[in-house]
Amino acid sequence: MRELLQYDTSIQPPAPLATPEHDERAARRSLRAQIDRLEGELGEAFVTAYPMGGLDEESTRSPAAPRLLDLGELERVRDDLAARTRAARSTIMERADRQAANRLALERMLLDPGRYRFLRIANRDIGEPGCGVWHVRPRLGLIGMLMGWWQVKLSSGCPLATGRSAVAAFLIQAVGS
Repeated sequence: MRELLQYDTSIQPPAPLATPEHDERAARRSLRAQIDRLEGELGEAFVTAYPMGGLDEESTRSPAAPRLLDLGELERVRDDLAARTRAARSTIMERADRQAANRLALERMLLDPGRYRFLRIANRDIGEPGCGVWHVRPRLGLIGMLMGWWQVKLSSGCPLATGRSAVAAFLIQAVGS
């Protein structure tokens, strides 16, 4: 007689075991996503820091030939990028704090120049473009200094990039020919 074997469909078959290749692919995918995110954050930090004077450039070693990185090397790349991003953010925070302190000093200097005699604050120190320098000077030279008449002046800007002697040499050469 034939026996009827009934198969119980309510029991789920066991899940297939994950193969090491599958686990390594998932780990690689995760590490590459983390590296991509960190590279983006480091790029944003570089762009943010550029008007403040930029970031210190670190030389990065690249292998002589293209190759596929193993998991350990991918983790080292990720950790290096995380450290560089953290250092870039720290540098940006320090420079932003210094600029805020200089802006506050400039505001106080404008309100009471007599308390900040001969103080100089450059535009780049407050995060502004240009070569101008704010400085407190006596209003009428020595007489203003003795009388306590102080004023804040903004310098006119950058000097000639080539200097006067280069311009004079160019003019002499142009006239002589």
